[in-house]
Amino acid sequence: MTTAASRRSDRRISPVFLGIVAVMAVTGWATWTGFAEEPGVAVFLFVTAAWVVSLCLHEYAHARTALHSGDISIGAKGYLTLNPLKYTHALLSIVLPVIFVIMGGIGLPGGAVFIERNRIQGRWKHSLISAAGPLTNVLFAVVCTAPFWLHALDGVPGAFRFALAFLALLQVTAAILNFLPVPGLDGYGVIEPWLSYDIRRQVEPFAPFGLLAVFAVLWIPSVNTTFFDAIHSILNGLGITDYQTFCGQDLYRFWRGTDPYCVVTR
Repeated sequence: MTTAASRRSDRRISPVFLGIVAVMAVTGWATWTGFAEEPGVAVFLFVTAAWVVSLCLHEYAHARTALHSGDISIGAKGYLTLNPLKYTHALLSIVLPVIFVIMGGIGLPGGAVFIERNRIQGRWKHSLISAAGPLTNVLFAVVCTAPFWLHALDGVPGAFRFALAFLALLQVTAAILNFLPVPGLDGYGVIEPWLSYDIRRQVEPFAPFGLLAVFAVLWIPSVNTTFFDAIHSILNGLGITDYQTFCGQDLYRFWRGTDPYCVVTR
């Protein structure tokens, strides 16, 4: 029997998530103050922790929207605790996106929460549930880029500025990739309720491979160049230069050595 106490525990923020937030806060402080002897280590931990926090919030947005749309089973699955270990595919949801960031500096999305769609009535609700996740990435990108488009960078240390620029790049790429109408991604989930039953049935077998297909296509040099040109155009419009994102990624991949072009100033 579901009790008020059990409902509260279903929604209590997980210590795992709070621990990740604590790492983000401490390493963000270390990046800002220059406390760490090697700024790249602090930037790596700060950006990685912030990226995982954004992934958790992304999935929380899906789950919370599903709860209010009629899937009351969400709470019992632990999705409202923001604990990444509760996701149906922790490897796809957390581990692989972090590996993608380390390998190529790209915010690839992952699969995560299981929603009982049969409990939800109305095509708009289904679309909104799918859109809620990438919209969280959009909001995260707005927060990361705010100091740049508000011209509020006076006094912001160079390392922290570069870290924010790289984190913004990850959020923008995640939002755009998530909104692609590819089976298995949120963009397809937005339009799926409006497709005919026959089309949905034909497309369904390809859903597990959608993310891998996107990753494979992005390895094509011409596609990769075009994609990142578009990303940098968006970031430039938000006040972030290519130099800032380059140096942010350079500091993040500290094990390769810092490019002398990226001078960290205070």
